[in-house]
Amino acid sequence: QVELVESGGGSVQTGGSLRLSCVVSGNSASANFMGWFRQAPGKEREGVGAVDLRINSTYYAEFAKGRFTVSHDGAKNTLYLQMNSLKSEDTAMYYCAANRGIARWRDRYDYEFWGQGTQVTVSS
Repeated sequence: QVELVESGGGSVQTGGSLRLSCVVSGNSASANFMGWFRQAPGKEREGVGAVDLRINSTYYAEFAKGRFTVSHDGAKNTLYLQMNSLKSEDTAMYYCAANRGIARWRDRYDYEFWGQGTQVTVSS
């Protein structure tokens, strides 16, 4: 079993930055493919970015490219999402997800394990 706990959310003004963290515990060796998703009220959960830890490849949604960075610290068993130049439309609950095998990175149904989420609110 893999447990994921997100933190780092909060309220920030337009143009600001936040760094989200996702600590992996339990059978962390099973978390080979990890991603960040977000869900705004009334909208579907969508992929933000992901990393295949076996080959160290990252993937991003178009809206995230150039503003968001996914990274992983193996020594700390922690996944990060650095978010810069935040916009009001980035307001959402952000979730960390993990899978044992390869995943279609933006497909939420390919991930076995999920965190509880951390709220990000961007206001002008």
